[in-house]
Amino acid sequence: MIDKENVKSIVEEWLKDKEYFLVDVDINNENKIVVEIDHADGVWIEDCVELSRFIEEKLDRDAEDFELEVGSAGLGQPFKVAQQYENHVGKEVEVLTAEGKKMKGILKSVDAPRFVVTIQEKVKEEGKKRPQLQDVDHEFNMDEVKYTKYLISFK
Repeated sequence: MIDKENVKSIVEEWLKDKEYFLVDVDINNENKIVVEIDHADGVWIEDCVELSRFIEEKLDRDAEDFELEVGSAGLGQPFKVAQQYENHVGKEVEVLTAEGKKMKGILKSVDAPRFVVTIQEKVKEEGKKRPQLQDVDHEFNMDEVKYTKYLISFK
């Protein structure tokens, strides 16, 4: 089986001096290698092709055959690395807490492994009859939520 750490180091070598970052490397039992990269401004297909060729040059198909897929982290998919959180500061996200509660709000800040989401909530103010909508900051730990993902808006 192809070594995941070896593939990661090959990808990191290609990423050096580029604004791309590694999101994930997955290798299944049939030696299908899936490499996900990302960039603050999106991923270009030409760069995926270039990275794919770079990886193929570094691995020996004669020693061990493999299937290779290089692409971007899917839009609307859960974040896997801190850089994805940082790239989405100021944008609307959905957080599924460890308790199973979905919360939607604006990703306010990131200080890995923690992040803050501002959520509009009804808050009962003293002297008011009805609760008022207010922005409330909620702090989370990346490892303690089931997922966080960017909410795509078509407005």
